Amino acid sequence: MDIKAVESSYARWAPVYDKTFGAITNVGRRRAVGYVNEHRSGRVLEVGVGTGLSLPLYKSHLKVTGIDFSEDMLKKAMKRVEEHDLDHVETLRQMDARALDFPDATFDTVSAMHVLSVVPDPEQVMGEIARVLKPGGKVVITNHFLREQGVLAFLERVSAPFANVLGWHSDFEIDTVLGADHLSVEHHQPLPPFGLMTFLVLSKIKPV
Repeated sequence: MDIKAVESSYARWAPVYDKTFGAITNVGRRRAVGYVNEHRSGRVLEVGVGTGLSLPLYKSHLKVTGIDFSEDMLKKAMKRVEEHDLDHVETLRQMDARALDFPDATFDTVSAMHVLSVVPDPEQVMGEIARVLKPGGKVVITNHFLREQGVLAFLERVSAPFANVLGWHSDFEIDTVLGADHLSVEHHQPLPPFGLMTFLVLSKIKPV
């Protein structure tokens, strides 16, 4: 999947995203933000903030920055911040997740909800996430990952060549995330319904 395909795909999806993919991914979004609210403090970076569906869910003790490559999606997120008077949202910025415009060790937490299978070069994105995360910080992820067997696994592989049209990789493998340097797995949990989505928490290893 190339970046122009992502941009054009989400320009098409932006007007209907909240009632389509947004509704489908609601369980994972609430699980991820619930974890952040309960266990984390300080600055949060949300990679792939989209239309900002998650932003009203964050508690006021957090300082949230959201980034997305799609300007169409960001416009809806900015409108949501204004309408809901979300003071805990520090800024929303248009940005390529493969080259985050933040210094090293800027954020206490990075959330990436249903975004890693829609970006080009997800390994590079994970490297950037690790770079901007403070040592001891957490990466909170929800995403769909390729199944190893069964009817759904077959459909995921059949759909894979249409990634540029769909806007996401149906055959996205979890090892792409778990293989990131300097990050270790803390939680790994399937989510309802039927384990279609996975909840992960990764911790950035502190230097010895």
